Amino acid sequence: MKKVLLVLAAVALFTSCGKTLSGGGGEVTGVRSVAFNEPAPYGMVLIKRGSFEMGPADKDSLWGINPETKGVSFDAFWMDETEVTNAKYRQFVYWVRDSIIRERLADPAYGGNDLFKITEDRYGEPVTPHLDWSRPIPWKRANEDEIRAIESVYTVNPVTGEKTLDPKQMVYRYEWYDYTSAALRKHNLDPAARVRNTDIQVDPNEVIMISKDTAYITEEGEIVNETITRQLSGPWDFLHTRIVNIYPDESCWVNDFNNAYNEPYMRMYFSHPGYDDYPVVGVSWEQATAFCVWRTNLFKESLNFPSGQAIEPPTEGEWEYAARTGKNENKYPWAGDELVSGKGCFLGNFKPGKGNYTEDGHLITSRVGSFAPNEFGLYDMAGNVAEWTSTSYSESGPSQMSDMNPDLRYNAAKEDPYAMKKKVVRGGSWKDVAQFIRSDMRTFEYQNETRSYIGFRCARTQIGFSRAKGKK
Repeated sequence: MKKVLLVLAAVALFTSCGKTLSGGGGEVTGVRSVAFNEPAPYGMVLIKRGSFEMGPADKDSLWGINPETKGVSFDAFWMDETEVTNAKYRQFVYWVRDSIIRERLADPAYGGNDLFKITEDRYGEPVTPHLDWSRPIPWKRANEDEIRAIESVYTVNPVTGEKTLDPKQMVYRYEWYDYTSAALRKHNLDPAARVRNTDIQVDPNEVIMISKDTAYITEEGEIVNETITRQLSGPWDFLHTRIVNIYPDESCWVNDFNNAYNEPYMRMYFSHPGYDDYPVVGVSWEQATAFCVWRTNLFKESLNFPSGQAIEPPTEGEWEYAARTGKNENKYPWAGDELVSGKGCFLGNFKPGKGNYTEDGHLITSRVGSFAPNEFGLYDMAGNVAEWTSTSYSESGPSQMSDMNPDLRYNAAKEDPYAMKKKVVRGGSWKDVAQFIRSDMRTFEYQNETRSYIGFRCARTQIGFSRAKGKK
């Protein structure tokens, strides 16, 4: 640790040319920040900056329509080498569970007492309850209170007697600041700064309306997320709040397939340790986004670095660029159109034939990383599970996006038409035929929908230069 501090101190005293800032001969030498080499986020691969033609790699074979492609460029970004697994998502669920328990240790409604002090609720910084050592400790009561708080997050089926974690209680509240909206010139708090054209007389009394997402839980325990329209009054108007039930929808295995015996998956796929390394499914876009926010906070705490780029699902453009390894001719994450290797091994988990799901060695999902990675070091970019992106779905696709870090986002309000709540899904899944696992194919799903064949992975824009090994 001392060596690290000495190095940082030395960097602060020298310019990039190794000369001290003093004695610069009166020239402007610049004030430099302390160097920061971003560590590699756990389980992520660095995708270096580059460009390619985004869109279909060849014309439509049925109609003979020439593909509409667009040349786009991307800055470097980090991306999960595998899809988020049940084990990783379960860590998120258990964090929420434990936060509820810690909070209830101080709640009289659950037997809590003033022996337990609590500084923040579970929606702020991590809660750290502790005993008040200045008072005698009735250990028996404290243990009973602890058991009561723990038991409160579980539910028992009144018919079968089966005890499970109560999904309804697993809610996560988070806030995010909309930097983009706050930076728009039309939202400037100073009326004179909203218009650069000096021929226009600025109205100092102009009313600027903005939309703000807010959320709360009713006394009956119902989660309410709503968008309100209000007059711009200050920077707090760009701070949004959302509450999400984050427990995966285990019933998706039954609801996605009629007349199929998928009850074992419904009961065990997320909870059984045998599926720990399989991709999590039954997670909506809203839940995937909540996971990314939670993971962002963990990453910042581990670095003791409060600012920085958020971890979130990749944009549609980032996903396609990473899957096709930046090569215009690639339809799949691998070169060529073959679906098997020279040794006869399948290159991904999909539906090879009519009903022959097992020809590739798997009936449903497979353990992440079961197939060879692409040239960027990313696994399962074709098949296994389709993946959420952060991009809002539009029929026109990339054509209405910028050619630099292309993306299209819209945070649909609750009262918006359901058609406006579509998010782009990429990659195809274990249930799809080869045509739909192509990296240049796009589809959508509604942001609150959960499927047994849709999962996600996370991405994060690189901050400055990194010494971590990346993929060209």
